[in-house]
Amino acid sequence: MKVAFISNYFNHHQRALSDALYDAVQDDFTFVETTPMRQERRQLGYGREEKPAYVYTEYETGDTKKTRAWMTDADVVIFGSAQECYLRQRKRRGQLIFRYSERPLKQGAEPLKYLPRYVRWHCKNPASRPVYLLAASAFAAGDYAEFGLFRDRAYRWGYFPETRIYAEPDALVRQKDPTEILWAGRFLDLKHPDDVLSAAWRLRQDGCSFHLNMIGAGPMEAQLRQMIDAYALQDSVQLLGTMPPEQVRAHMERAGIFLFTSDRREGWGAVVNEAMNSGCAVVASDAAGSVPYLIGHGQNGLIYPSGDVATLYASIKRLLEEPERQRRLGDAAYHTIADLWNAEVAAKRLLQLSQAIMNGDAFPDLFERGPCSRAEILHEDWFVT
Repeated sequence: MKVAFISNYFNHHQRALSDALYDAVQDDFTFVETTPMRQERRQLGYGREEKPAYVYTEYETGDTKKTRAWMTDADVVIFGSAQECYLRQRKRRGQLIFRYSERPLKQGAEPLKYLPRYVRWHCKNPASRPVYLLAASAFAAGDYAEFGLFRDRAYRWGYFPETRIYAEPDALVRQKDPTEILWAGRFLDLKHPDDVLSAAWRLRQDGCSFHLNMIGAGPMEAQLRQMIDAYALQDSVQLLGTMPPEQVRAHMERAGIFLFTSDRREGWGAVVNEAMNSGCAVVASDAAGSVPYLIGHGQNGLIYPSGDVATLYASIKRLLEEPERQRRLGDAAYHTIADLWNAEVAAKRLLQLSQAIMNGDAFPDLFERGPCSRAEILHEDWFVT
């Protein structure tokens, strides 16, 4: 089976999945990157590793004919962020396409844009052609369903960063410092790092013992520093700046608690995969794309309503006071990633799903949960404690 994955640029969040697909089909797999990586991503440590041989860097060669040939010759095309013209011939021929997409309505419904989007998105995804959705957000299927798209053709998906398999995961969890809290990401409004400091101030007011590390940089950094000074949190909070992904993972392996505070504008949030794989007890906002797929509240992490700082604070406080519960959630989180939500499982299932479609089953339902299981319609108020 020939598989082509085309997107804007290759990075470490796509490496594990691409490696798994290459391992499965060998030289019949190609990753095509069409644009250079943005400088802001490079400053965060992306793109430092050597690219594997299966990556074709189109923007360096300028050879679009080669890309178009892969787009028509492949049995399966995984289509991320790239020019739609590459799919034109494939759609005419009725060849299998998986559209790899986060939720399209991150900013909300925007009624004035409904009709133009309806026309444009139906032209891109004709119902008469085998175009399927790999939902890299738990809310993607619902957003597209508002436009009558991908009904019974949407499958759970996501981002699949490197999964580390530890010889003794229990030892990994046990050696963690249960008072160490970690947050990682860009300092942007959509990620709400200020909510973390507001919760930290309440924890300090309650006399809780903790240390919070925040990894990242961005437009809100000056505001965060002002908050640290105003709340007198200098002894409890450190802003560590940016660092390569390997160093971020090292911090995750030490931290007992990981906080993920993004709102609905966060398409996925691969740091959640990484923190869970590192055995952290994750406290996560219900509005971010990865959370409904990866976290079961009270089973392998805790969920709180986006923007509800009081519940965020209460969840952290409970984990600080109950280190055994913290470790139990961290252990379950590790196994969620190591056993199910990883690149190897995703690649294997995608090939099985593709084969079923090519064998004539237009709406395969092969898996009960995890990657490539049916993506249900999820509404904004899905989370109920």
